[in-house]
Amino acid sequence: MPIYEYRCQECGKRSSLLILSISHPPPLACQYCQSAELERVLSRFAAPKSEEARLESLADPANFGGLDEQDPKSMARFMKKMGEEMGEDLGDDMEAALDEAGAEGEASSATDID
Repeated sequence: MPIYEYRCQECGKRSSLLILSISHPPPLACQYCQSAELERVLSRFAAPKSEEARLESLADPANFGGLDEQDPKSMARFMKKMGEEMGEDLGDDMEAALDEAGAEGEASSATDID
């Protein structure tokens, strides 16, 4: 019973669908906007790594070189990196929030220069 991932051409969100029978696939529709315009994408896979090894790699001082706690863009980059290292799928909402924080950081940097 394979799980296939699709990206909606209308809203851009990813959906995972369990296909019980390849010879009789269910009608495909986006679970967010109900559009039938879905494109199959390559699924993500997990590389086995112990939690201890992941935490150890995050504790590496080299990861904190460009980190500025007062800069939203810097913090957004670090949060994405932590999520990727921990093997967590942050989800579309969290990704959007981190991207927005990064954009705000760029905007505030531009106004600080003026």
